[in-house]
Amino acid sequence: MTDQAAAHRAPALPGVDIPDHRGRTGLDQAGRDLDRNPDVVVRDVELTSQGWHVLRRTTFDYRRRDGRWDTQQRETYDRGNGAVVLPYDTERGTVLLTRQFRYPAYVNDHPDGMLIEAAAGLLDEDDPRTAIRREAFEELGVTLGPLTHLYDAYMSPGSITERLHFYAAPYTPADRTADGGGLEDDGEDIEVVEIPFTEALAMVRDGRVADGKTIMLLHWAALEGPFARP
Repeated sequence: MTDQAAAHRAPALPGVDIPDHRGRTGLDQAGRDLDRNPDVVVRDVELTSQGWHVLRRTTFDYRRRDGRWDTQQRETYDRGNGAVVLPYDTERGTVLLTRQFRYPAYVNDHPDGMLIEAAAGLLDEDDPRTAIRREAFEELGVTLGPLTHLYDAYMSPGSITERLHFYAAPYTPADRTADGGGLEDDGEDIEVVEIPFTEALAMVRDGRVADGKTIMLLHWAALEGPFARP
């Protein structure tokens, strides 16, 4: 290679050609081999930002319903998939939730950013059931017994790739084997909130519960779950 060619060679990019801070390479390859939909042809994938998670800009051709092809670009935020659980106690009529500070909600008009939510977390390298048992123990201090898988859902499919696995599980006071609160090393400062199920529904109606995944779980519990009326 001549000196001039070397000077014009594109620099190696962390996360693409060389490992990034998490040891990852090839982050620009996601989606390039997709062929499940004949009306979508991926042309290019650019890595625009990578921290703990990854932001990509993808260029693709899309065949519209009238047959015309259209070239489009979309940015996708890839944070991995996750799982969420609603622990419930039918004998005492309660559910276990969390309260924690969420800056994205705070900066988007939430009064104080303190959201009441169902316990949830990313799968990382675990399967969904293992992951949600881990998160329930870390956040709520509860050791879950039998898990019921409810459904999987894309929570913000316009820009975020995450698919969330929804679960419910019974619990008793004896199952609360630790304090919970999350992992301080991860910046978590989580309050465990045990409240009557009827109060949780009222909190959805008056806006005190404003988290989508939690609303979905509470409505499931009321309509066809453990608190559904005969």
